[in-house]
Amino acid sequence: MGVELRNESGVEVDHASLQSVLAFGMSALRVHKDAEVAVILVDEAAMEELHIEWMGESGPTDVLSFPMDELRPGPEGGDEALGILGDIVLCPTVAAVQAESAGHSVMAELRMLSVHGLLHLLGFDHAEPEEEKEMFGLQADILARFDRHEQASA
Repeated sequence: MGVELRNESGVEVDHASLQSVLAFGMSALRVHKDAEVAVILVDEAAMEELHIEWMGESGPTDVLSFPMDELRPGPEGGDEALGILGDIVLCPTVAAVQAESAGHSVMAELRMLSVHGLLHLLGFDHAEPEEEKEMFGLQADILARFDRHEQASA
């Protein structure tokens, strides 16, 4: 799984952890092992610019996703999805505020936002209640399985 990570935020982040959770998520969603995703970490000013330009909303946000090849998860027992997934843009300072409110670490929040962004790249959305239930359920499942995988590997 190709996970490229670029940190332009000025905040130190555990790159390996984000790459691991994304590779795990891509595998869980049956994305081809040669598919690629890029993660860019930015500061609040850059995130606000993107938020205004692409979503028409002011203020920085936590995560934005920019799909490329419009891939979808591979079918059970079928061919895996191959191509360039797109870009996930994260804002660590916004994530830090959310992590404190949620009572977990900034890295836990960034891993969750990475999986959230990945699901958006694969066509999942949460605009409607049924979509939200599916997407957030899948997100929670992937993160729980990742945590168990990490604990077993330790």
